[in-house]
Amino acid sequence: MTETDFLSLSPFLILALAPIIIMIVISIYRNYEVVFGFSVLSIVAAIVSIVFILPVIPHSIAPLFLVDRYSLFFITIILISALLVIFLSYDYLKQLDGIREEYYIILFTSTLGASLLAVANHFILFFLGIETLTLSLYILIAFEKTKDSSIEAGIKYLVLASVSSAFLLFGMGLIYITFGSMQFSVLEIAIRHLNQLPLLFIFGVGMMLVGIGFKLALVPFHMWTPDVYQGAPAPVSSYIATVSKGAVMAVFIRFFFNIRGFDNQSIFIVISGIAVLSMFVGNLLAIQQKNIKRLLAYSSIANMGYLIIILLTGSDKGIQAAIFYLITYFITTIGAFGVISLLSTKELEAENIEEYRGLFWKKPWIAIVMTFCLLSLAGIPITAGFIAKFYLILEGMKAGLWILIFSMIINSVIGLYYYLRVITSMFSVANENLLPSVSVLGKVTLAFVTISILVLGVYPGWLIDFIVKYAIL
Repeated sequence: MTETDFLSLSPFLILALAPIIIMIVISIYRNYEVVFGFSVLSIVAAIVSIVFILPVIPHSIAPLFLVDRYSLFFITIILISALLVIFLSYDYLKQLDGIREEYYIILFTSTLGASLLAVANHFILFFLGIETLTLSLYILIAFEKTKDSSIEAGIKYLVLASVSSAFLLFGMGLIYITFGSMQFSVLEIAIRHLNQLPLLFIFGVGMMLVGIGFKLALVPFHMWTPDVYQGAPAPVSSYIATVSKGAVMAVFIRFFFNIRGFDNQSIFIVISGIAVLSMFVGNLLAIQQKNIKRLLAYSSIANMGYLIIILLTGSDKGIQAAIFYLITYFITTIGAFGVISLLSTKELEAENIEEYRGLFWKKPWIAIVMTFCLLSLAGIPITAGFIAKFYLILEGMKAGLWILIFSMIINSVIGLYYYLRVITSMFSVANENLLPSVSVLGKVTLAFVTISILVLGVYPGWLIDFIVKYAIL
């Protein structure tokens, strides 16, 4: 390997070395604050290392890695989101009994897997990345081993994720049989010279869609989502909803555009059907929820339905709209789950909507943060979510996806109902529940989220310009 290869892989080397160092440290002396501080510094170092890679990209480490602006942009989003999750995990874990330092080890391995997906240019790295991410999530979901719901969620995710991985691997095998290559760029060249895609290839893509559909929690592969979100620790639920899905979306967009899936009528119809079903099923089931974690789980299903519309545009503008939407979704979802994390205690997870009744009169700052997060998810003006949905709708209309865009608008109205139900509860008469105090770190993290939602809602141009310049596929 050359010096440029090592430089291009520096974020991955940092993410791989950090958990090893943590294991060595805790084998000698356990100190939660030291492990937390080292975890923060390691993530920051990985983010900073990206700056030094920019002069040498695009750079390919054949045949697995492709380090370009697109992949580095996604890695940056993944790392910043992981950093926010670490901040929100500090107070949540500190109050738990038993071992806690191992949580950060697994968080690093899952983030490493997520980052590998962003640079994947080959089915082998695609599968290795997604399995590294998934295997780590099994442990994170069941981390609170004293809670039956956490263990149950971990087992459900283990069983269903294993099945989805089998579909994903079998689909890759069918594509390899068709073209004799597992490299995305080679597939693109081969497909460009064909008038019609081979039937075996379409079946392979279809089986891969089953595996990817599970990872993104798209209908009809969504069954695990509400139970896992509810059973997992709140910071882990935020990680699954953001980092995990964002990483899968990064590799899926690259793969889908390389095979030009938007040009095939069969694939186009299947993606459209999945998008519409995800929107309606996610929003209609969210209306019935009394548990806020389950509500956010169904909301995430609907949001992924909105997002995959953009795959069918077949344009760079569509990709840029998708990335902007992902960024706003990451911020708002981490903020919402962050509120749940900071209001939870080791005895009780703050997950029922009834427990948020009168929150504004007890902790007005926390209630305002939650309100902005929910309004952004609903797509209300002056929030980042409004601009993100407007951007998606605009690019969808340019591509002539009228039925999908109409479905998205209808579902945005449906979603407004259950988001407002939570907000109304927070501003109602206060109940007798005692709420824990929120640390300075938690307040600063939520302040960052709120400011980001408002800045992107009022002045999104700088980020859109940045995406147009740097997030090039």
